[in-house]
Amino acid sequence: AASYTDSSDDETSPRDKQQKNSKGSSDFCVKNIKQAEFGRREIEIAEQEMPALMALRKRAQGEKPLAGAKIVGCTHITAQTAVRPPQRGIFHSLFPKTDPKGEMRSSPISLSVPGFPVFAWKGESEDDFWWCIDRCVNVEGWQPNMILDDGGDLTHWIYKKYPNMFKKIKGIVEESVTGVHRLYQLSKAGKLCVPAMNVNDSVTKQKFDNLYCCRESILDGLKRTTDMMFGGKQVVVCGYGEVGKGCCAALKAMGSIVYVTEIDPICALQACMDGFRLVKLNEVIRQVDIVITCTGNKNVVTREHLDRMKNGCIVCNMGHSNTEIDVASLRTPELTWERVRSQVDHVIWPDGKRIVLLAEGRLLNLSCSTVPTFVLSITATTQALALIELYNAPEGRYKQDVYLLPKKMDEYVASLHLPTFDAHLTELTDEQAKYLGLNKNGPFKPNYYRC
Repeated sequence: AASYTDSSDDETSPRDKQQKNSKGSSDFCVKNIKQAEFGRREIEIAEQEMPALMALRKRAQGEKPLAGAKIVGCTHITAQTAVRPPQRGIFHSLFPKTDPKGEMRSSPISLSVPGFPVFAWKGESEDDFWWCIDRCVNVEGWQPNMILDDGGDLTHWIYKKYPNMFKKIKGIVEESVTGVHRLYQLSKAGKLCVPAMNVNDSVTKQKFDNLYCCRESILDGLKRTTDMMFGGKQVVVCGYGEVGKGCCAALKAMGSIVYVTEIDPICALQACMDGFRLVKLNEVIRQVDIVITCTGNKNVVTREHLDRMKNGCIVCNMGHSNTEIDVASLRTPELTWERVRSQVDHVIWPDGKRIVLLAEGRLLNLSCSTVPTFVLSITATTQALALIELYNAPEGRYKQDVYLLPKKMDEYVASLHLPTFDAHLTELTDEQAKYLGLNKNGPFKPNYYRC
């Protein structure tokens, strides 16, 4: 194992703690249940920047479109994600009020919210992660009928350990590139047992959660962890999808010299037209000050790349999971790990060279900073509508396949957020609608439209 020095105090694992919530239940596992009141206030702050969820909650109060739904979820840990579940958010008014638990279990990575079991804490190990997922799924008397997933890990675990559960599951809602890719693989192999909704490729999710969010959070995460100045720094961004586009735009605006690596000729051409130099990683690895991965792939930055980086190079990940940077290859006896501060490690070579690794290769914006609340309002509203659509769909509407969110719903999510800006949509006249062959109320774009 690598030599490791850590300036922080060791803490007891939440798995080893005996905790009870205000109701006397111990059916949860979080770092510190005594922080519940603080978390509640954080949630209330988040609600102010989540107008669509609040509007959707108000409109759904009488209808209860998810009455009877039993949702098991796996998503990121933020105060904003806690606005979604029952008792403290959108599902509060989507579930019947007679349901004492809200009939939802949430695993990594979510927030402790009174009213339903949560198994999550910041800084989970790989073993903790799968343990939390299992505790949400493998419960006596609990049978979920909907899956809300991010990355496909929950879906994968149920397929692997509890495949019989799919007999009663009505659908899967997935929000990430990686998770959607896994679903399409299952579908192609004929192994997808239930309908799945691809939320990731809805226009609202792609543009806001990926492009606009990362355009702001990349700078936030780097500033908080390194206190660096961006002007004149040489940066290589691996991947020019929506996440990469957002990162590049922000860094270019701050005066950084930005290089891009890309496998897709269309995205590569976009990078060139936006004024970025398209390179192979090997061509610039010795000279860059910052390396940022945004691909959703694995082993994008290998040990060979890490060995060739210059002293002080900052390495971080904005893609989906911790697979993009080969961190495991750095855990060897000849390298020393030095914890500088939370989420910041110096990895030191025998000759004294060191790189600055952020969040051990996990997501920079979720580990080291925050994600803008308004952006998560858009994603969460999209997920909620997808859950409602799949759960209430008449039998036969959706086969055992992967579907895009209907364009009408995609546009509806956007429209719910427009009042925040005091924005006023132009309405088509009857003559204009007829000329374009559209309904005056939409949808205004075909389902295949990707913006």
